[in-house]
Amino acid sequence: MTEIVPVARHIRRSGEWNASHADDSVRLDYDDRHRRRRVYTTEQGRRILLDLTEATVLRDGDAMQAEDGTLIAVRAAPEPLIEITAHGTGELARLAWHLGNRHLPAQISENRILIRDDHVIVAMLRGLGAHVRSVTMPFDPEGGAYGEHNRHHAHTHGHPHAHTHSHDHGNDHTHTHD
Repeated sequence: MTEIVPVARHIRRSGEWNASHADDSVRLDYDDRHRRRRVYTTEQGRRILLDLTEATVLRDGDAMQAEDGTLIAVRAAPEPLIEITAHGTGELARLAWHLGNRHLPAQISENRILIRDDHVIVAMLRGLGAHVRSVTMPFDPEGGAYGEHNRHHAHTHGHPHAHTHSHDHGNDHTHTHD
């Protein structure tokens, strides 16, 4: 017998729904909260298929709404991170620039930056004078300059253009930038 899995095609953002109306919940790390399509198992053992039109970041307190009205609350799971602090906001801003130059997801507040644990980046930060320590907590990085829906998509300014290029595997192709 085939299991029928409820399908969620709508996200209710935190503050748009009453959390006391949740039918169940999922606890997910950042990678598992940044999806377009995936089957999740809830804390009560139910399965639900998230099926969105584009990859979306689910934030702590959001809910996946199934077609039958079921609401599955999203909870951000603690994960290993690096906390970065400095001797003042100017130094912290300089460290943020170096992290941004590497396009790393970062959660930024006025007195610290959180990033994923990466020993190469930790060594670089220490070399730049940063104070770093390992922490475990939910990760909620910035959405980027063009919003979270463009996190992995190109953007353009000006006129559309097309070009052709090839890859090592010999598959030439053309694509257009709008």
